[in-house]
Amino acid sequence: MGILDERAALGGKVAIVVGGGGGIGRAVSLALAGAGVDLAICDIDADALAATCDEIAAMGRRVVGMTADAVDPAELASFHAAAAQAYDRLDIVVNVVGGVTRRRFIDSTDEQCARDIRRNYGYIVDSIRHALPMIERGGRGGSIINFTTVEAHRGAAGFAVYAGAKAATANFTRALAVELGPQRIRVNALASDTTPSQGNMHALEPEVTARLIGLPPAVSGAAMDMYIPLKEMPPVEDVANGVLFLASDLSRSITGTTLHVDGGTWAAGGFMDWPLGDGPSPAPLAGTLEKLHA
Repeated sequence: MGILDERAALGGKVAIVVGGGGGIGRAVSLALAGAGVDLAICDIDADALAATCDEIAAMGRRVVGMTADAVDPAELASFHAAAAQAYDRLDIVVNVVGGVTRRRFIDSTDEQCARDIRRNYGYIVDSIRHALPMIERGGRGGSIINFTTVEAHRGAAGFAVYAGAKAATANFTRALAVELGPQRIRVNALASDTTPSQGNMHALEPEVTARLIGLPPAVSGAAMDMYIPLKEMPPVEDVANGVLFLASDLSRSITGTTLHVDGGTWAAGGFMDWPLGDGPSPAPLAGTLEKLHA
C-alpha cells in the first residue's frame, strides 16, 4: 500500500452510488471498487447495471445492484432499504443521476419542468434523507457527494429549469455541510461540464446531435480547443478521480464546496480561445470577425 492509499483510507468502506451503472456513474463505481470499497448501486439501465456489477465482483468487492429509477420516490426508497439490509455500515453516498434536454423555457410543459427539478435536485434530497440514519448509526462520519454542473454557475439559455435545479443542489450541499459538520459528515458537490458521455449527447436535440456527429473530428476538436482551457474534454475517469478525492480522507477537511472537474470552463467564465490570432476573449475580435463576416 502506497502513501496515497494510506492517506485516502478508503479500503473496507461502503458506498452507495445512485446512477452507478453506466456512463459517469459506472466510472465512479469502478473507481471506488478499485480503491477497496464495497458498493450498492442502482441504475435505470438494467444491462449497464448488470455489467458494472459483474466488473465490481471480479475485483473481489461486494456489490448490491438494483434496477431503479431514482426519480421515482418509491423505487429510490426501495434501493436504499436494500442497501441498508445488505450492509451494516455506510460511509459514502454519491448522487450521480441527472440530465436534461435543451428546450426553450416557454416551450416547456408543467410535467417537463417538474421532472427536471426532480431529476436534478429533488431526488438528491430524498436520497440523503434515506442514507443519513445509516451513516449516523456508525458514528464514524462520512462523505456525501452530489453531482451538479457548470450550468449551476452561469446563465444557461435553453437549460433554465435544469440550471436552477442544479444551483439548488449546490446550495443545499453547502447548507447541509454546515448542519452535519459536527457529526464529521462532509457534504460536497462535483460540477462537471462537457464529457464524452451519452448523457451529454442526449442533452441536445436529436437533429443537432446528428449534425455534430457528422462533423470531421478536426472540426469538433477545434471547438473544444476554443471552449476548454485545457484543450480536451475531461474523460469520465477524471470525473471519477474527483469523486475518489472527495470520498477519501485526502479531503477530510473539505466540506460545503464544489469541485469543478471541467478542464477550466468554469474558471474561464465565458472567455473563449478564439482562432485567427484573437486569443482568449468573451467575444470574437477582429481576426475571427473578419473571417466570419468578410
